[in-house]
Amino acid sequence: MMKLASILMCFLMVMVPVALGAAQTQVFSTSAGPVKITPLYHASTLIEAGGKVIYLDPAKPAKLSGLPKADLILITDIHGDHMDPDSIKEISKAETEILAAPAVVATVTSAKPIANGETKTWHGWTIEAIAAYNLKRGPAPGKFFHDKGRGNGYVLTYGGKRFYFSGDTEGVPEMRALKNIDVAFVCMNLPYTMPPEEAADAVKAFHPKIVIPYHYHGSDLAVFQKGLEGTGIEVRVLDWYPK
Repeated sequence: MMKLASILMCFLMVMVPVALGAAQTQVFSTSAGPVKITPLYHASTLIEAGGKVIYLDPAKPAKLSGLPKADLILITDIHGDHMDPDSIKEISKAETEILAAPAVVATVTSAKPIANGETKTWHGWTIEAIAAYNLKRGPAPGKFFHDKGRGNGYVLTYGGKRFYFSGDTEGVPEMRALKNIDVAFVCMNLPYTMPPEEAADAVKAFHPKIVIPYHYHGSDLAVFQKGLEGTGIEVRVLDWYPK
């Protein structure tokens, strides 16, 4: 009996992380069927719909072992928390396609470029590249962590639903001008992007139905939530930093 209890306990210890990961998955209905979005780590995201698998910014330390291989990989910028050739290789198969900001293509040479303002279609998805950059923050006076024109955010449209992933950015005019966003994944972390109060202000400008903070390491999400109180925007907080 003691042995059986011990085996059961080990089984539960293995299963709990899987269950917690599954609980993080968000399912959104569309006219083309459900879209499942699972946070992996920081900016790394898994998107599943219509039998296709999309990864956004797969990068260490996201745990990719055992996950489905990618049909499409989207990469926003050149920094290691967004562009990780090892992780790209781990989830790729022979027919995997990669779309990335042009600066990324210099390193990830198998990727096809998609620049700020460009739109591409892929298996029922429309993919728009949105400018992502710093307005005022950088490592030294006159320098920015993210130069304008280098990195992308993405608006992904499927079955009439529009999903925005900000990439690394401050609350730039291109973000604030977005229209008809159903679900927005918005970054916030200092010193590289923006603090939560600025992120909330930018989100109010384009007013998505739902906003999910991501890429928020070290940020106080309560400040972000408070900044959106009374707006009618639903804030969903997920754990992007599993232990």
